[in-house]
This record gives sequence, structure tokens and C-alpha cells, in this order.
Amino acid sequence: MPVMPVITSVLVANRGEIACRIVRTCGELGIRTVAVHSDADENALHARVADTAVRLPGTAPADTYLRGDLIVKAALASGADAVHPGYGFLSENADFARAVRDAGLVWIGPPPEAIEAMASKTRAKELMGIEPLREVTESDLPVLVKAAAGGGGRGMRVVRRLADLDGERDAARAEAASAFGDGEVFVEPYVEGGRHVEVQVLADTHGTVWVLGTRDCSLQRRHQKVIEEAPAPGLTARLTGELHALAVRAARAVSYVGAGTVEFLVAGERAHFLEMNTRLQVEHPVTEAVFGIDLVAEQIRVAEGHALSGDPPRARGHAVEARLYAEDPSREWAPQTGRLHRLAVPGAVRLDTGYTDGDDIGVHYDPLLAKVVAHAPTRAEAVRKLAAALERAVIHGPVTNRDLLVRSLRHEEFAEARTDTGFYDRHLPELTAPAPDPYAPLAAALADAHGRSRFGGWRNLPSQPQTKRYAMAGEEHEVRYRHTRDGLTADGVRVVHADAGLVILDVDGVRRRYEVSRYGDRVYVGATALTALPRFPDPTVQHAPGSLLAPMPGTVVRVAEGLTEGAAVEAGQPLLWLEAMKMQHRITAPVRGVVRVLHAAPGRQVEVGTLLAVVEATPPGARGRTEHAAPPRERDQSETTRTLPTT
Repeated sequence: MPVMPVITSVLVANRGEIACRIVRTCGELGIRTVAVHSDADENALHARVADTAVRLPGTAPADTYLRGDLIVKAALASGADAVHPGYGFLSENADFARAVRDAGLVWIGPPPEAIEAMASKTRAKELMGIEPLREVTESDLPVLVKAAAGGGGRGMRVVRRLADLDGERDAARAEAASAFGDGEVFVEPYVEGGRHVEVQVLADTHGTVWVLGTRDCSLQRRHQKVIEEAPAPGLTARLTGELHALAVRAARAVSYVGAGTVEFLVAGERAHFLEMNTRLQVEHPVTEAVFGIDLVAEQIRVAEGHALSGDPPRARGHAVEARLYAEDPSREWAPQTGRLHRLAVPGAVRLDTGYTDGDDIGVHYDPLLAKVVAHAPTRAEAVRKLAAALERAVIHGPVTNRDLLVRSLRHEEFAEARTDTGFYDRHLPELTAPAPDPYAPLAAALADAHGRSRFGGWRNLPSQPQTKRYAMAGEEHEVRYRHTRDGLTADGVRVVHADAGLVILDVDGVRRRYEVSRYGDRVYVGATALTALPRFPDPTVQHAPGSLLAPMPGTVVRVAEGLTEGAAVEAGQPLLWLEAMKMQHRITAPVRGVVRVLHAAPGRQVEVGTLLAVVEATPPGARGRTEHAAPPRERDQSETTRTLPTT
């Protein structure tokens, strides 16, 4: 009998929340952990919580975790005897798995041959008897261009016009190559109104394959999941049985070992095979909650050669997971960066995160802040529990999708389990409409006034109202209050209590409690973020009309062909592309006019607010100049069209 390896030290070939999650389980099992990090992640949480951290030298931050050669060297140098890849990056790279094994290390994942068979979505479909579209005609539309490797919505485009196919295919190739190091794409039919349903499998080296239920991951933006739940609601017993059988068939077809997920698009009673992910999924915690199992611990046990004993555990209750992103859904999901001052989620929920208070959210990686998971006896209870925890969460830092998550969980369609992958296409405007608390600016002003007050703050003579201005939800608000011998007062409300951190107002007999925190000119009143405005605008911070400012930190990856200063452009014409967090964002001309200033150049790194270009509007009726910037022959490579507001 072969000697089974005993894993004592694991190198985690990943970053962020999944790296922290793997480190946590290893610690519970008494296994030492080694983290790897880029220069940008030197002080990242995953590098701090592991027992040992190794810098991966000499690479750009965006590419660091794709350098398998450096990761294997780090494992050997640190004395690790196994490697866990997490998800993303090299987790589905067969060559990396072989390199780990060839170095005498234990690979905590499926055999390289299984990864290879399923890593290419085109080959996986052929293995399941499905032929991808070779030639696309009008009758095939709409279709989906999809990266053959990787996932997470990168390298994926919906095409509804045949004329757009070549350009979108090129765009998908570029994004897939940047994210996964593999630019192969394929085309498949796009099923409108389908549900994204997946099956969790777990297999050992002794021929046993467990099916651990279904998950529904239909709420997606840019083909990337936002809210997931287990089990998938509303499936008939017949369809559930078919999904389970197809998942086992896929696993056995490649002699699968370890944790894996088989994904389907479900329309009515029909299941369309999408792919098999030969790794741990982002949404694996909902399965863990329902089945009372630790999938990372099981991965390690399987890698050590242990058999899955007996029948799979039985499902209990329902679990829902929400992905908290540093992004602004109301601005076409633009990623956000900056200092995360505070992150705290109350209640009996699970929080998986790669950040802690004081960490910086950079531009190089996915904007996922945390995953919040609620488990309860019924679906309705789990949804209510999760929505309440998110609503009460303290999130001080960049803009997040928290409000969108809460509204999505409380939406009628979601409550009744009637959602599909087009949910946000239909409902995004209503789910992102601003709804700030009208008393938040007053609470901010009263807290600030108390913090600055001396000698009790009142005068013998009646005082004039004090005024403060705040920006909130894109609008400016001016509030007035007074210092009196009885304390701070304001018209229309009774100030019950006010100090630097807590304000209590009585509004028409109803008490409203506001916790207030301030970081520079940024003020958080409960869940509402405000910016304190100066009494007099700074004349030095002015930009010419038509100025295009960088909406996020990033790198200019492309400027439209032929675009120079003096070129005439049309409103909406793509001018340049920024890459941030592995996604490309198109910057377009806000008006018809002439480019007077062009500071953008390929390769230039920019911060938020950096001046990229100035487009001077052409007066109505005026003829444009002759030196036009030719409309780019290359199709849009953006995931998001950004028409920036001009100043």
C-alpha cells in the first residue's frame, strides 16, 4: 500500500478573502501556513494572518499570483509540503498543478489531467457531448462570447448584433489574456431569462463521488455572481435528480478528485451544461452552512489519501451569501479604491474577508471586500437575517454595493424566488436610486459642532444660526443650528443628545439615533456617507469645461487610434481605456467638440481625479474641424461605458 502523505505545512497560492479562509481552516487542523504576496500586498491581511509570508519578487502586481515558478520556489524555500490554490489565478492551471507535484509537493486539488480536460470550456462541452458554435449566423443571436479559461465574468460578452461579434470577441480575448494568461474564447447560445444553477461535488481517490446539493447564483452583474443561495429554490425533484446525475457524470468522466462544481443554465425544466470548475467556488460557504461541512478541510483530507466515509451529510435549512464589493452600482459598477476605515457586520452571520480596519483597497485586484453568509431553518428566515445584518453593517471607506444587496434581498422577485440572470438588467435603476436620510446632514453638523465646542457652546445673547454644507448622494445640503444655554438646537426637531459620536433627534415624537464617525472631510452618519464642504470653494481646484477626470485609479491601456490634440470627436465616441482591477473601462467624449488637451498615453498610471483630456464643445450649428480622430477600427474593449460628467 502506498504511504499516505501527512500535510503539516500549506502554501496558499492566492490572496484576499479566500487565502484568509484557507489559513483559518489550516490553523484549526494544526497545519502551518505560508502566504505569498506581491509588493502591493505586502501588508495585506492574508500575509499577516499566515504563519509565514514570502514576497514574490520582480513582477507587476497584477501578474504576481500568476507566476507559478515563483510560487513553487516559495513553497520549497519556506518548507511547505503542500500547495492550496484557492480560486482564480492558477487554481485551474494544469501546468501549475504538475509543477507543484514535480517539485515533490502535495497538490490540494484535482489531478492535472482532470483540470486539463475541464479547464477549456470548449473541451468540457465536447466531453459532455455538446458542440460549441463554429459559425454564427443571425438566427443564432443572441450569443455569448466566453473565455475558455478562468471565470468571474472576465472575458465574457453578450452579442446581439452580428456586426459586433468580431469586436466583442477581440475584447473578450484581451480581457481573458490579462486576467488568466490565456486569450482563448468560444461562442455559445445565450439563453435569455435562464437561472444559473450549480451542483457541488466532492470526490476521493477511492472512486467515491459525493453530491452536496445545488446552489442558485442567478443574481449577477457583468456575468459575475452577487448573491448565491443553497439549495436552489423551486427546482422539481426530476430536475434536481437530472442535475445531480449530470454532475456525477462530469466528475467521473475525468476521474475527478477533490471539491468541484458543475454549472448549468436552467430554463424551465431544461438544464444546459455550462462548465465544470475544477476548484473551490467563491460561493462554497452556503453549501458548507447547509451541509455542516468544511470543504477546505475535506480537500486536505482527500489530498492526504483519505476516503470519504459513508453517505454525504444531510442538508439542513437554507443559506444565502452576499458578495460585498467596493464598487458603485449606480455608476455602471465602477470599482472603488481607498482606505477601509471600518468594517463590522453584526448578527449571527459568517463574514469571510481579506480586509480589516485600516487596510487600503488598491487598484490591482478584484474589488471583493467580503462575503456575508446567513443560515436559518427556512429560506425566508435566512434572507431576512442576511438583509438585516447588511443593513446594520458599519462600512466606512470606499463606496460599496451594500444598499443594492439589501434592496435585492428584499425585492419581491427575490423573495418569491422568481429571479433569473437578467434581474439587474430589469431592476438596476430602482435598486440604485438614492435614498439618503434627510436628517443625516443635520446629525453630522451637530456632532461636529459638539466636537468643536468650547465652554459649553452657549452665549448670553441670542446667537445667529451656524451653517454647514455637505455633499450627499450627489447633492449639496446646507443645515443650520444654534448654540444656546440649553445646548444645541435646530428648527423642526428636538435635539435629545449630541456628542462627537452620537446624535439623537426627536422628529415629530419619534426618536432617531445616529452614530457619527469622521475621517478628514468624510463623515458617516449611520449607513449614509457625506462629504463636509468648505465654506468657500478652493479657487485652485478648478478644471476647464469639458475636462475628463479619471474616475478611479488605474492604467491607461489604450488611446483611440488617431486621437491627438486638435482632433474633432463626436459625443459618446470612445477616447481611451483604463484598466482597473482586471477590468477595462471605456472613457468617452461627453460632447461633440475638439480635443484641446490630451494627457493620456498607454501605460500611464493615474489616480482618481487625474486630468485625462479636455473636450471643448463645438457650438450648435458649427461645422466640425477636418482633422477627425478616426472611429476606432478596434471594437470596444471595455466592460463598462463611462461618460464622465464635465466640469
